[in-house]
Amino acid sequence: MIDVAFPELSQAEPDKEGIVATWFVSEGETVAAGQLLAEVQMDKVSVEVCSPADGVVHVAVAEQVPLRQGQVIATVS
Repeated sequence: MIDVAFPELSQAEPDKEGIVATWFVSEGETVAAGQLLAEVQMDKVSVEVCSPADGVVHVAVAEQVPLRQGQVIATVS
């Protein structure tokens, strides 16, 4: 399994929280490396998160739930 983490968007404030604004894949969906998985947000910054590998995605967090930078949001197996 490969972890997909919430990106480090604020090195100055490592404890700052963000959210998964939108999931573009569903639990158990087969994905390709580089495929868009989610859009994450922190303050006014939005970033797309892509799959690091081919496999099946397992969503670890729901949309709109506060998360720490570096926290695992999904795995790909």
